[in-house]
Amino acid sequence: MPALAASRVLLLVGDAISSGKSCVFSRVTPRYSSVRFFSRVSNESESLTLGSLGFKREVQTTGGNEKNKLKKGISTIEVPKRREKKVIPRETSAVRKKESVDLAALAPFAAKSFSELGLPPLLVERLEKEGYKVPTDVQAAAVPIILKDHDAVIQSYTGSGKTLAYILPILSEIGPFKTDVEPRAKMDVQAVVVAPSRELGMQIVREVEKILGPADKRLVQQLVGGANKSRQEEALKKNKPVIVVGTPGRIAEVSATGKLHTHSCRYLVLDEVDELLAFNFREDMHRILEHVGRRSGAGQNVTNGPKGRRAERQTIMVSATVPFSVIRAARSWGYDPLLVQAKSVVPLESIPAPTPVTRSETPSESNPGANMQGQAQAQCLPPSLTHYYSVTRLQHKVDTLRRCIHALDAKCVIAFMNHTKQLKDAVFKLEARGMTAAELHGDLNKLTRSTILKKFKNGDVRVLVTNELSARGLDIPECDLVVNLELPTDSIHYAHRAGRTGRLGRRGNVVTICEESEVFVVKKMQRQLDVMIQSCEFADGKLAVIEDEKTVGINA
Repeated sequence: MPALAASRVLLLVGDAISSGKSCVFSRVTPRYSSVRFFSRVSNESESLTLGSLGFKREVQTTGGNEKNKLKKGISTIEVPKRREKKVIPRETSAVRKKESVDLAALAPFAAKSFSELGLPPLLVERLEKEGYKVPTDVQAAAVPIILKDHDAVIQSYTGSGKTLAYILPILSEIGPFKTDVEPRAKMDVQAVVVAPSRELGMQIVREVEKILGPADKRLVQQLVGGANKSRQEEALKKNKPVIVVGTPGRIAEVSATGKLHTHSCRYLVLDEVDELLAFNFREDMHRILEHVGRRSGAGQNVTNGPKGRRAERQTIMVSATVPFSVIRAARSWGYDPLLVQAKSVVPLESIPAPTPVTRSETPSESNPGANMQGQAQAQCLPPSLTHYYSVTRLQHKVDTLRRCIHALDAKCVIAFMNHTKQLKDAVFKLEARGMTAAELHGDLNKLTRSTILKKFKNGDVRVLVTNELSARGLDIPECDLVVNLELPTDSIHYAHRAGRTGRLGRRGNVVTICEESEVFVVKKMQRQLDVMIQSCEFADGKLAVIEDEKTVGINA
């Protein structure tokens, strides 16, 4: 009964107390729906109706269900519904206006020169001086996309020119090659490039410096771990760079001190984005995503878009492999991003999530998401590579590596392992057999790593034994052989290791040395990457391919 009485009595609450006017308390009978309202009674005598209070309907009858609820003592007071925000199409936003995506004419896939991509003439001249005359497939596809202000995920095999694919359109907008260049004193950091490793970050810096030339190379600044932070901060203040390239930890650290201002940044590039999704980068990446391109008060301008938290930056993600975790992150961090591959441009929204495949169904029928993922993985390997695997015992792996190098007459070899201790043992055994070798891993300091890489590039070291540290970003065009002394953890890591050779159209070999019990893993990666990995053995200084129980000799 108390609940029934409470549901029938409604208080008319107003601001009459503050104005000294009387309040009216009304009682509503069960035949009217319960409505909570308030009003002031004026001194003039007039009838009090719902219409006079601004309601469209004066009376709303109560249905049978509501009467039953009242009899049972159940309240029928309605909870106000949350007002839905009005969504204004992004085209009306004052922050960034995007053109409608015409995928058919978006990128000139058959471009024969950089001038066809819409780059400034000064930049095209600079590229010609450096020996860049014809754009690669991924550059021809990605440069126009970025110039037209689209967020993008660039996916192509290692060594295909992905770095220039995003550097060139950025330099055409913020570098000295633009015709209406702002005064240096007024320019702030306009682009932030994030890389998961110091080696990759320094490689990107060298690539940008090469395009800028000696006179303008100070426009790019490195912020990588392992270097002196104070000197980096001094360089930021002195040089006033427009492009910052670094690792997540160091960028976040300098940003937290207030010495790196990125709120007015126009571009955020995440190179090797699948690695940046790792758990150990989570906090640093969160700060970078929240600060880069987020101007003070920008939230008031971007709420008109379908994604209110969208910043004013343009987000570009790059990787040789694009698992669905990258697609999911790109949808969250960017606005209508496009998946840009060598000769195709596809909206990421059109890629469905992969689902498990049953034995009775083919991947294309039951799992279009997995099918598209497989097609993307098939493009992550350079087309000029030849893949082999050789079965041997664990204690004979290093000796098999030595025979493999001699059989293929490889001059510049990168051998991958998973553990530092075994890595050092392999270097010791190779040197004991008269082969110049060196180790490269994260336990070495900055100076030692730089010295070893310099010797390797100069040809003073024939075999570089390393781990996953060098699987990404290590650009040694002379490398003609990659050997997996220990199996990579998955097909993605295999692709990145293999990409250290066969760069920019050169030919290269990839050899996986495994035990008998590990052959099924090699076969699995073969299916996932859609590439032929041939069985082979090394005898009499030659590589012999094993096919259908027949041995076909191949001269070294």
